[in-house]
Amino acid sequence: MSKAIHMMVRVLEEERSLAFYETALGLKVADRFDFESFTLIYLRNEAADFEVELTVNKDRSAPYELGDGYGHIAFCVDDVAAERERMAAAGLAPEEVKEFFREGNLMARFFFITDPDGYRIEILERHGRYR
Repeated sequence: MSKAIHMMVRVLEEERSLAFYETALGLKVADRFDFESFTLIYLRNEAADFEVELTVNKDRSAPYELGDGYGHIAFCVDDVAAERERMAAAGLAPEEVKEFFREGNLMARFFFITDPDGYRIEILERHGRYR
């Protein structure tokens, strides 16, 4: 049986990305591996073993083109409205909270934020299948 362990995104500025992921999601550096032409930084928090891997290519000066294939990564929280307000107060520009209903029942309550490199992140309230 397989287990998801991390997702990787390429970022332009290490410090800017580290500050964003810590402020927005409470992710801290679990490991950092510096190589000649790139650096790998693994972020996580106590809520899960799953990590976000930031790859910083040292010779890169132009922003990455995300293309049309990337969708988003999702994180769940206990209170989506409170998290949105906290992120707004931190200047992270979260989008408005939305709700999806299916067959008359709440399926999801969520909002999106975008990291400094343009990657979208969905913040879902713990409910139903989102735990």
